[in-house]
Amino acid sequence: MLDAIERVGNALPDPAALFLLLLVSVWLGSALLAPVQFHELDPRTNRPIEIHNLLTGKALAAFLAGMVNTFVTFPPLGIVLVAFLGVGVAEQTGFIGAALKGLLSFTPASLLTPILLLVAILSHTAVDAGYVLVIPLGGILFYAAGRHPLAGIAAAFAGVSGGFSANLLPSALDVILQGFSQSAAQLLDPTRMVNPLCNWFFTAASCLLIIGVGWIVTERIIEPRLQGVEIDGDPAGLPRQEPLTRAERRGVLAAVAVLLASILFLVVVSVSADSPLRSPQGELTAATAPLMQGIVPLIFLLFLIPGVVYGYVAGTVRSHRDIIKGMSTAMSTMGYYIVLAFFASLFIAAFGQSNLGVLFALKGANLLQAVALPGAATIVGVILLTAVINLLIGSASAKWALLAPIFVPMLMQLGFSPEFTQAAYRIGDSTTNVITPLMPYLPLVVVYGQRYVTQTGIGTIISLMLPFSLAFLVTWTVFLLCYWAVGLPLGLQASYTVP
Repeated sequence: MLDAIERVGNALPDPAALFLLLLVSVWLGSALLAPVQFHELDPRTNRPIEIHNLLTGKALAAFLAGMVNTFVTFPPLGIVLVAFLGVGVAEQTGFIGAALKGLLSFTPASLLTPILLLVAILSHTAVDAGYVLVIPLGGILFYAAGRHPLAGIAAAFAGVSGGFSANLLPSALDVILQGFSQSAAQLLDPTRMVNPLCNWFFTAASCLLIIGVGWIVTERIIEPRLQGVEIDGDPAGLPRQEPLTRAERRGVLAAVAVLLASILFLVVVSVSADSPLRSPQGELTAATAPLMQGIVPLIFLLFLIPGVVYGYVAGTVRSHRDIIKGMSTAMSTMGYYIVLAFFASLFIAAFGQSNLGVLFALKGANLLQAVALPGAATIVGVILLTAVINLLIGSASAKWALLAPIFVPMLMQLGFSPEFTQAAYRIGDSTTNVITPLMPYLPLVVVYGQRYVTQTGIGTIISLMLPFSLAFLVTWTVFLLCYWAVGLPLGLQASYTVP
């Protein structure tokens, strides 16, 4: 079945052309549905939802006028390019390869997969850093260990994106979702408050589930399926299972020392209550905190500086020209991604402007409400409906802004707390991230795969990720129901029920 999915997916037009075709389909769909009057209320305006016709002269003129801005402000684009400047230097000087060889020398081969999944989950604290940092390192780690690199990319992608709501540490997303949940709860109870860490215990416990399930899927399904897939790309310069030379060892020690000193300096600067890296409210993990907003530049520096130190100490760098060459080489590998990002940005912007995604979300939510399932079945229905809607609306905050005013009051009337509803939403919001073409980083994952297997396409990635998606969806749903049955706390000041 997975082979058939891969063949069908890769038989589709090139991903760039596919996004162009999707853009045209959004234009046509918006023109056909714009005259239709819908009864669903848009929670953002409290008025009936309207589909905006994108084929009018005014809309097309606005599209042309804003095309450049839509592309250059596409969120993943700047993140990827800036981060890769630093990562490219660390790779070209040999620091990443040498560090991974050193890591593999004392890491048990049997624990490589769970360690990679753990790192992928921890990357959630740094917003989108995992997409540009952990996923390519997954391929490098597996390749260096003599395992298929696509399996490493798939495992890392599963941890970063499929397990997005599993995290040992609080993140900005907790605060964002809490705000929408509290506002929705106050529609029924104006005094109802929701703690930002109301799901923390559950999301922390979910880490064990995601690591365990991801480990089984990677080694029992993904790697056996990849045994006959030839690595025909050009992963030149990537490490294999070889001992470190004396020069490499000196370079790694110097680079790691500088890296640790840099992190220690960052901690010292952040720890004080009046740190400039904190938000106006004094928080480090809030979305408005300069530390969170500067994660990508920090990744750039924390790879660039150790990479340069390694190069000079190990003798792989002779002058600053080698550093600039490393950056240029890294950018040269991003050409295809930039093309993909151009068409993806136009499609995603048009899909949002049309309101088609909002319409589908509200139709599904209202259908679930009309069915009036019993309590546990309603929780499962929230998870499944969110998982389907997630295929169309990628942003966790935008989706919850639409669904919270429907789901939270609806389930409060059934006796379920906003915290419990939010936990159910987060499962559906995570599990289908890895199989939707609307995921902004999916084209980047395709590029990562093409480095090793040149015929990698969207079909290849989706066929690799579908087992993770289904396994996470089923087991995580069961886990929540068991967690609820046992009565374990969801988080701080969180309950399962309301009067």
